[in-house]
Amino acid sequence: MGVSFDNIDGVIWFDGKLVPWKEANVHVLTHGLHYASCVFEGERAYGGRVFKSTAHSARLKASANILDFEIPYSVAEIDAAKQLVINSNGLPNAYLRPIAWRGSEMMGVSAPDNTIHLAIAAWTWPSYFDPAERLKGIRIDLAEYRRPDPRTIPALAKASGLYMICTISKHKAERKGYADAMMLDWEGRVAECTGANIFFVRDGKLHTPIADCFLPGITRAAVIELAKRRGIEVVERRIMPKELDGFTECFITGSAAEVTPVSEIAAWKFTPGAISEQLMRDYAAEVQPKGKQAAA
Repeated sequence: MGVSFDNIDGVIWFDGKLVPWKEANVHVLTHGLHYASCVFEGERAYGGRVFKSTAHSARLKASANILDFEIPYSVAEIDAAKQLVINSNGLPNAYLRPIAWRGSEMMGVSAPDNTIHLAIAAWTWPSYFDPAERLKGIRIDLAEYRRPDPRTIPALAKASGLYMICTISKHKAERKGYADAMMLDWEGRVAECTGANIFFVRDGKLHTPIADCFLPGITRAAVIELAKRRGIEVVERRIMPKELDGFTECFITGSAAEVTPVSEIAAWKFTPGAISEQLMRDYAAEVQPKGKQAAA
């Protein structure tokens, strides 16, 4: 195990100012900890710029609204704060974690007047998966937990409470030697992985589940656009597990995972191929600041 995340050198943007990393703390009776009134984003900076920064900031604000609170900073202010964090920490290539939560003024389910806090941290985090494993395709288990009916949870918010079953599922998968787990939805259809969206390839077309009971990722949208630029047809539809035998390639997408091929989901096998490899390269080029692309 490396350095604990509460013991890193650097600064964190916390409620409008930079504070030493080790001083960016909250009280144990914070509402966000007890009642999951907390939303966050996962983002990456490449070459000194945060990829899709404004889209992430807007989604953070929207997630907070779904959880019935308002982040007291504009999208532009959040964008600026993220840039300040990577500049101040000297991290042109970094993972960023903006997070907003209800404070500790009231401890109970109802806390409409609690202070809304916002913090932004950044750190060095290479590929989410082992680089050697990633190139040959990661192995994924089938999760026991399912994505709930969106009538029962705020499914389209990136909220901390929604990741409880993701953590459980990923831990179980890792103990069995897998890198991640794929979750079905409440009706038994393919949904997503624990922290990434999923795509399949058949007859030169991309197939991906309709994102209405899980988060439609910003990386997912970027990859769909990249595929369309290549003339690759993208089909968003309901996918049943029994169909997985008919797909030749599979990959997952996310800010942390980027574009990562998959070789196995439980008993289903895939071979990372031309489309997965092309979209990996296209995404790697897309995330670089435009000036750096031209100079490359």
